[in-house]
Amino acid sequence: MLEWMFMPFKRYAEFSGRSRRMEYWSFILFNTIVYIVLVGLMFAGGLSTIMAMSDPAMSADPSLVEGPGPLFYVGAGLLGIYALGVFIPMLAVVVRRLHDRDMSGWWYLGVIIASAIPIVGFIASIAFLVLMVLPGTPGPNRFGPDPKDPASAQV
Repeated sequence: MLEWMFMPFKRYAEFSGRSRRMEYWSFILFNTIVYIVLVGLMFAGGLSTIMAMSDPAMSADPSLVEGPGPLFYVGAGLLGIYALGVFIPMLAVVVRRLHDRDMSGWWYLGVIIASAIPIVGFIASIAFLVLMVLPGTPGPNRFGPDPKDPASAQV
């Protein structure tokens, strides 16, 4: 499963072809783990003190709250760098996953735009989640051979 987690990094900006559910969901799992670790690092460095500053009782006496430590800034910097580094592979794996469903990658832009509308965005997000869970089209489609069975492609 570890190879599936890193496959979108190997196919960094490859928007053509198809991706299996295993590749997509393993990459999502890997990103979730990395984000949890980095946010945990930020909490260890003082994110909770920043959140406590918004409490009216704590902000009445600023001497009760000290600022975040250097570990917070290290975690925030790493989180920002990782988020920028993973943006293109995430976009590419989503487009390839849509290709596996025999849909154009432009549908993802439609989901992003629809997400900006309050109630429609919730419905679009649920529909997008369902699309990512559904299996791909069996056999070759207009975006390439079946990634589960590439030998079945007709020459």
